Amino acid sequence: MATKEKKVVELEHVVVRFAGDSGDGMQLTGSLFSDTTAFAGNDFATFPDYPAEIRAPQGTVSGVSGFQIHFGHKEIHTSGDQADVLVAMNPAPLMKNLVWVKDGGTIIVDTDTFNEKALIKAGYVSNPLEDGSLKDYNLIQAPISTLTKKSVEEMGLDNKMILKSRNMFALGVMLFIFNREFATADDFFEKKFGKNPLIVESNKRILRAGYIFAESVEALSSITYKVEPAALSKGKYRNITGNVATAWGFLAAQEKSGRPLFLGSYPITPASEILQELSIHKSLGTKVLQAEDEIAGIVSTIGASFAGSFAVTSTSGPGLSLKSEAIGLAVMTELPIVIVDVQRAGPSTGMPTKSEQSDLMQALFGRNGEAPCIVIAASSSANCFYYAFEASKLAMEHMTPVILLTEGYLANGSEVFKIPKMADLPEINPPIAKANDPDYYPYKRDPEKLNRQWAIPGTEGLRHRIGGLEKEDIYGNVSHDPENHQIMSEYRAEKVARVANYIKDQEVYGPQSGDLLIVSWGGTYGVMMEAVQEMQEAGKEVSLAHFHYINPLPKNTAEIFSRFKKIIVPELNLGQFVLYLRMNFQQFSFDQYNKIQGLPFMVKELVTLFTRKLEEAKS
Repeated sequence: MATKEKKVVELEHVVVRFAGDSGDGMQLTGSLFSDTTAFAGNDFATFPDYPAEIRAPQGTVSGVSGFQIHFGHKEIHTSGDQADVLVAMNPAPLMKNLVWVKDGGTIIVDTDTFNEKALIKAGYVSNPLEDGSLKDYNLIQAPISTLTKKSVEEMGLDNKMILKSRNMFALGVMLFIFNREFATADDFFEKKFGKNPLIVESNKRILRAGYIFAESVEALSSITYKVEPAALSKGKYRNITGNVATAWGFLAAQEKSGRPLFLGSYPITPASEILQELSIHKSLGTKVLQAEDEIAGIVSTIGASFAGSFAVTSTSGPGLSLKSEAIGLAVMTELPIVIVDVQRAGPSTGMPTKSEQSDLMQALFGRNGEAPCIVIAASSSANCFYYAFEASKLAMEHMTPVILLTEGYLANGSEVFKIPKMADLPEINPPIAKANDPDYYPYKRDPEKLNRQWAIPGTEGLRHRIGGLEKEDIYGNVSHDPENHQIMSEYRAEKVARVANYIKDQEVYGPQSGDLLIVSWGGTYGVMMEAVQEMQEAGKEVSLAHFHYINPLPKNTAEIFSRFKKIIVPELNLGQFVLYLRMNFQQFSFDQYNKIQGLPFMVKELVTLFTRKLEEAKS
């Protein structure tokens, strides 16, 4: 579309942040830009950051919604520390996000919104576009609102509807700067608004108006940027969020196990999209129940599991609390269910749109009595697929509940996902009891796994009692015998402990022994990996052990710890995993580093921390 000569600079990777009011469509803008990034073949990771209110106070810092994407020619593990480019749709997002812009970075603002009322509302005492406070940045002042209206002035649209599309103007600017095509956004308009051609046409015009504006501004048009495709292995890829990946993992487990999938859940931020995604796949035999509350969600799941379905429930921290009694029932009945906990900042309602790792102790111990569960954690938006599948396999093959921990950062963030072939996924073999088996007893156990058989109701010859009261060993009758209770409690605990024989050994990235080992878990993987890689490229020997299996821990965990002088455990909580490690490995000393701000770690802060700890270990 451009007609004049322009210099194109190749970049290895870049970070872009869109920010505006919660009604300005920043999440959609970011998602569409992510789609164009995926289409261009780049690797990327995203970070949606938005307020908890459905419509937060307009024009205020508390109401700012942001979307950050880090994309590149190299392998991308995080959504980036600070942005190379910030798009701020009014003064409030500029006020809130300036700290997240690199020195010398580009800032694009809608000058039409920088009026006296908006500046005061955002907390400014003077106009930052005029007072010199932005002199160290590449400031692009764009009359976005005016140009948006002008681009569709003859189409007869009302002013309110036009201004809702300002975000597409901003997207058009980004498409020019990074030499991207219109096709992905155009396809979205046609699919989303196909029944209203006027809306389709207006969005296309506004998108192109942003592109043309960028082309006409010397500070933008003289140099544009190109990020070459990443070296991805051959296959079919798509942009996927953690919640969608989790839902797909369950669909794959349904096919591999031969058991019909049932999800019983109550909507809760940030887990609701799992329920929404599975609800559109009824053609695959999936059944979804939107329950009236969290308790109904999990007890319907237990009922479905009793009836022979592969049963799942999804929630976040407050919902996991409500489900705790029913999880104990699933432990007692020894039925396979998967509980997905998409962690968010707490306690209570806390900060529901912010990510945290503070439900680990609840997942491990948050039930009455001795009620052990398998606990595993996903570490990226894309591998939510594989750990949802793994949680399903462990639950059904070992006949016990599994808690899968993800996080809001993973659930709402997105990555490039290589869609696997079903043939490449392992089989899932539930221990289904056979009709009229003369050797069948409800609590007779496999000698290796200690799991009982799954007796599907209605199968001839398999009638048995089930419920929350303690069961007699082998026979399943209600029992209050003290010695029997000891035996059954030990069986249930040992059954979970023996899962360690069926999971992978823990791996170490970097030197296999040395001065410093970083130990992490869950969604902090990407930032830990980038920090460790940066240090290794600088010639510093540091290693990373990132855990996905929490209960039980991999069998070689202690052996790994023994090979390092110093171990540090960074977490987005006040120290839950490090406390768990201290409980299990009293022979080792663990340092800890904790952040609980509803924000991910930054690579820069970790490199500084790890460098200091490495020096301590050497001295």
